[in-house]
Amino acid sequence: MSGGRKGGRMKLAEEVRLLRRGRDWRGRAPAPRSAQPWQEVPQSRPFPTEWARTPLAIAARKVAFDGILRTVTWSQTRPEIHGADVLDELRGPVVFVANHASHLDTPLILGSLPVRIRNRVAVAAAADYFFDARWRAVATALTFNAFPIERRGSGGALDLASELLQDGWSLLIYPEGTRSTDGWARRFRMGASLLCRDQGVPAVPLVLRGTYQAMPRGGFWPKKGRPVVSVRYGKPLDPDPDESTSAFNARLEDEMGRLWVEHDEDWWTSLHAPDRRRAPRGPDASEWRRKWESTRPEAPSSSHHRIWRRR
Repeated sequence: MSGGRKGGRMKLAEEVRLLRRGRDWRGRAPAPRSAQPWQEVPQSRPFPTEWARTPLAIAARKVAFDGILRTVTWSQTRPEIHGADVLDELRGPVVFVANHASHLDTPLILGSLPVRIRNRVAVAAAADYFFDARWRAVATALTFNAFPIERRGSGGALDLASELLQDGWSLLIYPEGTRSTDGWARRFRMGASLLCRDQGVPAVPLVLRGTYQAMPRGGFWPKKGRPVVSVRYGKPLDPDPDESTSAFNARLEDEMGRLWVEHDEDWWTSLHAPDRRRAPRGPDASEWRRKWESTRPEAPSSSHHRIWRRR
């Protein structure tokens, strides 16, 4: 009996030691060793970009962008600008809305704008990519007059965008939220449409073609041979007073699709294309086929059809 009681006491003492070491009575840890105690994650402070809109920064940007980046873009590719006459009548701030497939997109768009408009455009850039390191944040803000925007949604980012519009700055926004992985467009998020409706400013839709073929995602220099790239501007769209954000967003997507069809066909066909909103999203095919289609080199406009396509 005494031996049994002694053995029982030893077993109980071992179990107590296990529990004190954070293990259960079978010797197993109740939580993985890698588990860390919960801690509140502090809210990250957005990178300040007000300095990028000061007269000194604007002067430096003219050197960095006009003197270097635009020159490189225009010398390494063959940009074609269509519909730029709609920009002649722009007065006051607007929201430029474009599809996004390449790092070429922003310098191509800004370089295609008249200087009077370009100097008053701020670019929405992904906070987790362009503003994750201080050196990259400074370079992005200075070169493009960019401001950070959270891709996962943030009221603060829209607040800053609203303030910029109220201060007379136009915005360049890519409503897909990221660059395309296969060259085709994805559905638009609501941010740009919400800004237009809340601030009472028009959206200027524009379609980029050839940039994915010229410098796809993962590339940092245009391909050899000066590939053709193009920007096609559409007429400004104003939100109707009783129009919902989703309805205006759908109308904006529809106009982007029309511009896409106009590039491939002609203006008349684009007006009557029943599936024009589907056009920028590419064929329902496998990934390799979609990439193959989107990397087809663009033909120069001199070899394109005219507005009225010949049959």
